[in-house]
Amino acid sequence: MNIKWPVVLLLLGMIAFSCASDEDKKGRFLLKGNNELAEGNTKGAIGYYDEALAIDPAFKEAYYNRGLARHRQLRYPEAIADFDKAIELDETYRDARLQRIMAYLDFGEYYKALENSNALVASDEADEQAHFVRGLTLSALKEYPEAKQAFLQALALNPENVELHINLATVHYHLDDWETALQDLTRARKLDSRHSMIYNLQSLIQFELGDYQKALDSVEEAIDLEKDQPFYYNNRGLYRLYLGELEEGLKDINFSLKQDNRNLYALRNKGIYYFKKGEMEMAERFLREVYEKDPSMALVEEYLQSAR
Repeated sequence: MNIKWPVVLLLLGMIAFSCASDEDKKGRFLLKGNNELAEGNTKGAIGYYDEALAIDPAFKEAYYNRGLARHRQLRYPEAIADFDKAIELDETYRDARLQRIMAYLDFGEYYKALENSNALVASDEADEQAHFVRGLTLSALKEYPEAKQAFLQALALNPENVELHINLATVHYHLDDWETALQDLTRARKLDSRHSMIYNLQSLIQFELGDYQKALDSVEEAIDLEKDQPFYYNNRGLYRLYLGELEEGLKDINFSLKQDNRNLYALRNKGIYYFKKGEMEMAERFLREVYEKDPSMALVEEYLQSAR
Protein backbone atom coordinates (compact mmCIF):
# COMPACT_ATOMS: atom_id res chain seq x y z
CA MET A 1 0.00 0.00 0.00
CA ASN A 2 2.83 2.43 0.79
CA ILE A 3 4.25 1.99 -2.69
CA LYS A 4 0.95 2.89 -4.37
CA TRP A 5 0.23 6.10 -2.47
CA PRO A 6 2.54 8.39 -4.49
CA VAL A 7 1.00 7.09 -7.72
CA VAL A 8 -2.50 7.75 -6.43
CA LEU A 9 -1.53 11.21 -5.23
CA LEU A 10 0.08 11.96 -8.60
CA LEU A 11 -3.07 10.91 -10.47
CA LEU A 12 -5.25 13.03 -8.20
CA GLY A 13 -2.97 15.98 -8.80
CA MET A 14 -3.14 15.47 -12.56
CA ILE A 15 -6.95 15.35 -12.43
CA ALA A 16 -7.08 18.53 -10.35
CA PHE A 17 -4.65 20.24 -12.73
CA SER A 18 -6.70 19.07 -15.74
CA CYS A 19 -9.94 20.44 -14.26
CA ALA A 20 -8.36 23.79 -13.50
CA SER A 21 -6.83 23.88 -16.96
CA ASP A 22 -10.17 23.10 -18.66
CA GLU A 23 -11.83 25.85 -16.64
CA ASP A 24 -9.20 28.32 -17.78
CA LYS A 25 -9.37 27.13 -21.39
CA LYS A 26 -13.12 27.44 -21.72
CA GLY A 27 -12.97 30.91 -20.14
CA ARG A 28 -10.31 31.98 -22.63
CA PHE A 29 -12.38 30.66 -25.55
CA LEU A 30 -15.41 32.56 -24.26
CA LEU A 31 -13.39 35.76 -23.96
CA LYS A 32 -11.94 35.35 -27.45
CA GLY A 33 -15.41 34.72 -28.82
CA ASN A 34 -16.74 37.82 -27.12
CA ASN A 35 -13.90 39.90 -28.59
CA GLU A 36 -14.65 38.59 -32.08
CA LEU A 37 -18.35 39.31 -31.60
CA ALA A 38 -17.56 42.87 -30.53
CA GLU A 39 -15.51 43.27 -33.73
CA GLY A 40 -18.41 42.02 -35.85
CA ASN A 41 -16.81 38.67 -36.73
CA THR A 42 -19.75 36.43 -35.87
CA LYS A 43 -18.33 33.37 -37.65
CA GLY A 44 -15.08 33.59 -35.71
CA ALA A 45 -16.97 34.17 -32.46
CA ILE A 46 -19.09 31.04 -33.00
CA GLY A 47 -15.92 29.01 -33.60
CA TYR A 48 -14.57 30.02 -30.19
CA TYR A 49 -17.89 29.34 -28.46
CA ASP A 50 -17.92 25.88 -30.06
CA GLU A 51 -14.45 25.28 -28.61
CA ALA A 52 -15.65 26.31 -25.15
CA LEU A 53 -18.67 24.01 -25.38
CA ALA A 54 -16.48 21.10 -26.52
CA ILE A 55 -14.68 21.47 -23.19
CA ASP A 56 -17.83 22.01 -21.11
CA PRO A 57 -21.18 21.08 -22.71
CA ALA A 58 -22.94 22.68 -19.70
CA PHE A 59 -21.33 26.13 -20.17
CA LYS A 60 -24.43 28.33 -20.18
CA GLU A 61 -22.58 31.55 -21.03
CA ALA A 62 -21.19 29.98 -24.20
CA TYR A 63 -24.68 28.94 -25.31
CA TYR A 64 -25.97 32.43 -24.57
CA ASN A 65 -23.23 34.21 -26.48
CA ARG A 66 -23.39 31.79 -29.39
CA GLY A 67 -27.11 32.55 -29.48
CA LEU A 68 -26.31 36.27 -29.77
CA ALA A 69 -23.92 35.59 -32.64
CA ARG A 70 -26.40 33.36 -34.47
CA HIS A 71 -29.10 35.98 -33.97
CA ARG A 72 -26.87 38.52 -35.71
CA GLN A 73 -26.47 36.07 -38.57
CA LEU A 74 -30.30 35.90 -38.81
CA ARG A 75 -30.15 32.20 -37.90
CA TYR A 76 -33.13 32.57 -35.62
CA PRO A 77 -34.09 28.91 -34.93
CA GLU A 78 -30.49 28.11 -33.99
CA ALA A 79 -30.24 31.22 -31.82
CA ILE A 80 -33.46 30.28 -30.05
CA ALA A 81 -32.13 26.73 -29.50
CA ASP A 82 -28.99 28.17 -27.86
CA PHE A 83 -31.03 30.43 -25.58
CA ASP A 84 -33.26 27.43 -24.76
CA LYS A 85 -30.20 25.44 -23.71
CA ALA A 86 -28.84 28.29 -21.57
CA ILE A 87 -32.22 28.59 -19.82
CA GLU A 88 -32.44 24.82 -19.39
CA LEU A 89 -29.13 24.99 -17.54
CA ASP A 90 -30.27 27.97 -15.46
CA GLU A 91 -33.98 28.84 -15.33
CA THR A 92 -33.14 32.18 -13.69
CA TYR A 93 -30.92 33.27 -16.61
CA ARG A 94 -32.70 36.58 -17.23
CA ASP A 95 -30.53 37.82 -20.11
CA ALA A 96 -31.09 34.60 -22.02
CA ARG A 97 -34.84 34.91 -21.48
CA LEU A 98 -34.79 38.49 -22.75
CA GLN A 99 -32.75 37.63 -25.84
CA ARG A 100 -34.93 34.64 -26.63
CA ILE A 101 -37.93 36.99 -26.75
CA MET A 102 -36.06 39.24 -29.19
CA ALA A 103 -35.21 36.22 -31.35
CA TYR A 104 -38.86 35.12 -31.34
CA LEU A 105 -39.82 38.64 -32.43
CA ASP A 106 -37.33 38.75 -35.29
CA PHE A 107 -38.39 35.27 -36.40
CA GLY A 108 -42.04 36.36 -36.47
CA GLU A 109 -43.16 34.11 -33.61
CA TYR A 110 -45.02 36.92 -31.89
CA TYR A 111 -47.26 34.82 -29.67
CA LYS A 112 -44.30 32.90 -28.26
CA ALA A 113 -42.63 36.26 -27.62
CA LEU A 114 -45.76 37.51 -25.87
CA GLU A 115 -46.06 34.38 -23.71
CA ASN A 116 -42.43 34.70 -22.65
CA SER A 117 -42.57 38.46 -22.05
CA ASN A 118 -45.71 38.06 -19.93
CA ALA A 119 -43.88 35.43 -17.86
CA LEU A 120 -40.88 37.73 -17.47
CA VAL A 121 -43.06 40.60 -16.23
CA ALA A 122 -44.89 38.26 -13.85
CA SER A 123 -41.58 37.15 -12.35
CA ASP A 124 -40.57 40.73 -11.57
CA GLU A 125 -42.99 43.66 -11.94
CA ALA A 126 -40.11 46.06 -11.31
CA ASP A 127 -38.11 44.82 -14.29
CA GLU A 128 -38.01 47.73 -16.74
CA GLN A 129 -36.64 45.60 -19.59
CA ALA A 130 -39.38 43.02 -19.16
CA HIS A 131 -42.03 45.71 -19.69
CA PHE A 132 -39.98 47.05 -22.60
CA VAL A 133 -39.83 43.75 -24.52
CA ARG A 134 -43.50 43.19 -23.74
CA GLY A 135 -44.22 46.56 -25.34
CA LEU A 136 -42.16 45.61 -28.40
CA THR A 137 -44.09 42.34 -28.69
CA LEU A 138 -47.47 44.02 -28.41
CA SER A 139 -46.38 46.57 -31.03
CA ALA A 140 -45.42 43.74 -33.38
CA LEU A 141 -48.91 42.31 -32.84
CA LYS A 142 -50.33 45.80 -33.62
CA GLU A 143 -51.98 45.92 -30.21
CA TYR A 144 -50.95 49.54 -29.81
CA PRO A 145 -53.01 50.66 -26.78
CA GLU A 146 -51.64 47.70 -24.79
CA ALA A 147 -48.13 48.40 -26.08
CA LYS A 148 -48.47 52.00 -24.93
CA GLN A 149 -49.29 50.86 -21.40
CA ALA A 150 -46.30 48.52 -21.36
CA PHE A 151 -43.93 51.32 -22.40
CA LEU A 152 -45.46 53.70 -19.85
CA GLN A 153 -44.89 51.10 -17.12
CA ALA A 154 -41.26 50.81 -18.20
CA LEU A 155 -40.89 54.62 -18.28
CA ALA A 156 -42.24 54.87 -14.75
CA LEU A 157 -39.31 52.68 -13.71
CA ASN A 158 -36.73 54.50 -15.84
CA PRO A 159 -37.78 57.86 -17.32
CA GLU A 160 -34.24 58.48 -18.64
CA ASN A 161 -34.32 55.59 -21.15
CA VAL A 162 -34.30 57.20 -24.61
CA GLU A 163 -35.38 53.94 -26.30
CA LEU A 164 -38.60 53.94 -24.31
CA HIS A 165 -39.49 57.48 -25.41
CA ILE A 166 -38.81 56.55 -29.05
CA ASN A 167 -40.92 53.41 -28.86
CA LEU A 168 -43.72 55.30 -27.16
CA ALA A 169 -43.53 57.83 -30.00
CA THR A 170 -43.76 54.94 -32.46
CA VAL A 171 -46.93 53.70 -30.79
CA HIS A 172 -48.45 57.19 -30.93
CA TYR A 173 -47.47 57.38 -34.60
CA HIS A 174 -49.35 54.14 -35.31
CA LEU A 175 -52.32 55.49 -33.36
CA ASP A 176 -52.26 58.57 -35.68
CA ASP A 177 -51.54 60.77 -32.67
CA TRP A 178 -48.71 62.60 -34.42
CA GLU A 179 -48.62 65.62 -32.12
CA THR A 180 -48.02 63.42 -29.07
CA ALA A 181 -45.47 61.39 -31.03
CA LEU A 182 -43.51 64.56 -31.80
CA GLN A 183 -43.61 65.49 -28.10
CA ASP A 184 -42.19 62.06 -27.26
CA LEU A 185 -39.41 62.61 -29.78
CA THR A 186 -38.61 66.02 -28.26
CA ARG A 187 -38.10 64.29 -24.89
CA ALA A 188 -35.96 61.62 -26.55
CA ARG A 189 -33.82 64.25 -28.29
CA LYS A 190 -33.09 65.94 -24.96
CA LEU A 191 -31.75 62.62 -23.67
CA ASP A 192 -29.74 61.71 -26.77
CA SER A 193 -29.71 64.08 -29.73
CA ARG A 194 -27.63 61.66 -31.81
CA HIS A 195 -30.03 58.73 -31.77
CA SER A 196 -30.82 58.03 -35.43
CA MET A 197 -34.27 56.55 -34.79
CA ILE A 198 -35.52 59.93 -33.58
CA TYR A 199 -34.97 61.50 -36.99
CA ASN A 200 -36.29 58.52 -38.93
CA LEU A 201 -39.56 58.53 -37.01
CA GLN A 202 -39.75 62.32 -37.28
CA SER A 203 -39.48 61.88 -41.06
CA LEU A 204 -42.37 59.41 -41.10
CA ILE A 205 -44.59 61.88 -39.26
CA GLN A 206 -43.60 64.71 -41.61
CA PHE A 207 -44.46 62.46 -44.56
CA GLU A 208 -47.92 61.83 -43.08
CA LEU A 209 -48.35 65.60 -42.72
CA GLY A 210 -47.50 66.01 -46.42
CA ASP A 211 -44.19 67.83 -45.93
CA TYR A 212 -42.05 65.58 -48.14
CA GLN A 213 -38.99 67.83 -48.24
CA LYS A 214 -38.80 68.02 -44.44
CA ALA A 215 -39.28 64.24 -44.32
CA LEU A 216 -36.34 63.84 -46.70
CA ASP A 217 -34.17 66.20 -44.66
CA SER A 218 -34.97 64.34 -41.43
CA VAL A 219 -34.25 60.86 -42.78
CA GLU A 220 -30.96 62.10 -44.20
CA GLU A 221 -30.04 63.16 -40.66
CA ALA A 222 -30.84 59.61 -39.57
CA ILE A 223 -28.64 58.17 -42.34
CA ASP A 224 -25.78 60.49 -41.40
CA LEU A 225 -25.93 59.03 -37.89
CA GLU A 226 -26.40 55.38 -38.91
CA LYS A 227 -25.34 54.59 -42.45
CA ASP A 228 -26.07 50.83 -42.50
CA GLN A 229 -29.78 50.85 -41.59
CA PRO A 230 -31.74 49.61 -44.64
CA PHE A 231 -35.09 50.96 -43.38
CA TYR A 232 -33.81 54.52 -43.54
CA TYR A 233 -32.83 54.17 -47.19
CA ASN A 234 -36.23 52.70 -47.99
CA ASN A 235 -37.94 55.67 -46.37
CA ARG A 236 -35.68 58.08 -48.23
CA GLY A 237 -36.62 56.28 -51.42
CA LEU A 238 -40.32 56.78 -50.70
CA TYR A 239 -39.90 60.50 -50.04
CA ARG A 240 -37.90 60.89 -53.25
CA LEU A 241 -40.74 59.22 -55.18
CA TYR A 242 -43.16 61.79 -53.79
CA LEU A 243 -40.76 64.60 -54.67
CA GLY A 244 -40.58 63.35 -58.28
CA GLU A 245 -37.03 61.97 -57.98
CA LEU A 246 -38.12 58.54 -59.25
CA GLU A 247 -34.80 56.99 -60.26
CA GLU A 248 -32.97 58.19 -57.14
CA GLY A 249 -35.85 56.86 -55.10
CA LEU A 250 -35.62 53.46 -56.81
CA LYS A 251 -31.89 53.27 -56.05
CA ASP A 252 -32.61 53.71 -52.34
CA ILE A 253 -35.45 51.16 -52.39
CA ASN A 254 -33.32 48.58 -54.22
CA PHE A 255 -30.43 49.18 -51.81
CA SER A 256 -32.79 48.53 -48.90
CA LEU A 257 -34.12 45.34 -50.50
CA LYS A 258 -30.58 44.10 -51.08
CA GLN A 259 -29.93 44.38 -47.34
CA ASP A 260 -33.30 42.86 -46.35
CA ASN A 261 -35.35 41.23 -49.11
CA ARG A 262 -38.18 40.49 -46.66
CA ASN A 263 -38.99 44.17 -46.12
CA LEU A 264 -42.61 44.49 -47.24
CA TYR A 265 -42.43 48.28 -47.04
CA ALA A 266 -39.65 48.28 -49.62
CA LEU A 267 -41.69 46.00 -51.90
CA ARG A 268 -44.65 48.36 -51.48
CA ASN A 269 -42.49 51.33 -52.36
CA LYS A 270 -41.20 49.56 -55.44
CA GLY A 271 -44.82 49.09 -56.49
CA ILE A 272 -45.41 52.81 -55.96
CA TYR A 273 -42.34 53.54 -58.13
CA TYR A 274 -43.79 51.53 -61.02
CA PHE A 275 -47.16 53.22 -60.52
CA LYS A 276 -45.57 56.65 -60.79
CA LYS A 277 -43.68 55.47 -63.89
CA GLY A 278 -46.98 54.42 -65.45
CA GLU A 279 -46.02 50.72 -65.54
CA MET A 280 -49.27 49.46 -64.03
CA GLU A 281 -48.72 45.76 -64.59
CA MET A 282 -45.46 45.80 -62.62
CA ALA A 283 -47.00 48.08 -60.00
CA GLU A 284 -49.91 45.70 -59.48
CA ARG A 285 -47.57 42.71 -59.20
CA PHE A 286 -45.57 44.22 -56.33
CA LEU A 287 -48.55 45.76 -54.56
CA ARG A 288 -50.59 42.57 -54.76
CA GLU A 289 -47.76 40.56 -53.19
CA VAL A 290 -47.63 42.98 -50.26
CA TYR A 291 -51.42 43.15 -49.94
CA GLU A 292 -51.67 39.36 -49.66
CA LYS A 293 -49.17 39.38 -46.78
CA ASP A 294 -50.31 42.54 -45.00
CA PRO A 295 -53.57 44.06 -46.31
CA SER A 296 -53.56 46.69 -43.55
CA MET A 297 -50.30 48.34 -44.66
CA ALA A 298 -50.76 52.03 -45.43
CA LEU A 299 -50.92 53.09 -49.10
CA VAL A 300 -51.07 49.52 -50.44
CA GLU A 301 -54.81 49.22 -51.10
CA GLU A 302 -54.99 52.81 -52.37
CA TYR A 303 -52.32 52.27 -55.02
CA LEU A 304 -53.43 48.74 -55.85
CA GLN A 305 -56.94 49.89 -56.71
CA SER A 306 -55.57 52.74 -58.82
CA ALA A 307 -53.17 50.41 -60.66
CA ARG A 308 -55.94 48.06 -61.81
